[in-house]
Amino acid sequence: MAGVFDRLVGQGAVESELTAAAIAARGGAGSSSAMTHSWLFTGPPGSGRSVAALCFAAALQCTDEATPGCGRCHACTTTMAGTHGDVRRVVPEGLSIGTKEMREIVQVASRRPSTGRWQVVVVEDADRLTEAAGNVLLKVVEEPPERTVFLLCAPSVDPEDISVTLRSRCRHVHLATPSVAAIAQVLRERDGLDERTAGWAASVSGGHVGRARRLATDDQARARRKRALALVAATARPAAAYGAADELVKSADDEAKQVSAERDEKEREELAIALGAGGTGKGAASATRGSAGALKELEKRQKSRTTRTGRDALDRALIDVAGLYRDALAVRFGAARADSSAGVVLTHPDMADQIRELATDVRPEGLLLSIQAVLDCREALETNVKPRFALAAMAAALIAARSA
Repeated sequence: MAGVFDRLVGQGAVESELTAAAIAARGGAGSSSAMTHSWLFTGPPGSGRSVAALCFAAALQCTDEATPGCGRCHACTTTMAGTHGDVRRVVPEGLSIGTKEMREIVQVASRRPSTGRWQVVVVEDADRLTEAAGNVLLKVVEEPPERTVFLLCAPSVDPEDISVTLRSRCRHVHLATPSVAAIAQVLRERDGLDERTAGWAASVSGGHVGRARRLATDDQARARRKRALALVAATARPAAAYGAADELVKSADDEAKQVSAERDEKEREELAIALGAGGTGKGAASATRGSAGALKELEKRQKSRTTRTGRDALDRALIDVAGLYRDALAVRFGAARADSSAGVVLTHPDMADQIRELATDVRPEGLLLSIQAVLDCREALETNVKPRFALAAMAAALIAARSA
């Protein structure tokens, strides 16, 4: 079925379920029994859980009577573009989603829709809700306004990702990791990439469509992946390992600053204009007197966003490192061969020589300890341990694991 759901990759069952729900919603938008008011979309990174939620929002608002989520009507196009008046996306830019932000969203969501069929709130990365913010959301989910729908996105239904109580109030939709073939097809047909590039990017993306696209089209993304994987080989020489770990931290910081710089500057300019910068007269003078507090609040948000961007970049690198050790472990036990596609699918099929060497040089116990060291580092970063210290500890553990 053509339309907004075409943006999903390898999720045919999910498309069918959401389309049927959108059709059911049309049959009784005013009836509480006709529509589930809270949904939870889960799936691994790159599976498209937030895309699925947004597509469903478009299908709910769609004005095409024959095809919910047609992708052509004004409701669909504005929803997908993020400009629909009755669809709000909560996208965490900092380390978490706080109580203040959630209260503001809930207040707006409690109003009746102004132009659309429903008032829709899409909460991306609901696993970043603070406990207090989650309680604010839970209260409205338990007693939802008649024409309001909440679409939550989280990695899984694990209590660490979403509270048990909040999860129990939601209809669950799980998205699977797209296949390599499905991702490669998207890169060829939608991005116009050649078959070889599309196949390579899909095979090393870990099932993440967006990352496959970046690896295929961005030289810097490829360089960052190469730098992360170089850490594994560097553990054979302690000095080199610590240097490689520091380089990963610096690379993540540089990426975060690069991503944030242009947006930060634009926000500062917009705030300055809103506060009357460049104006004259009594009104302008009065507006600028309270600018210090507003500027401080903006800088706080920008700093939090940059920190989150850097942590996310570093986490991607750590997932690549863990994947290489996992590949070596699979080869060591004969579950996969580094020179073929037999058995377990390798995370880094283009690193066959290094995988084979690692599987030969490090015992299975050492490979398992190495994977655990990477997972411990990720957990340390989530608890706000400084990245430099967390990666130095991980490097020490990886060096020790080589001789385990």
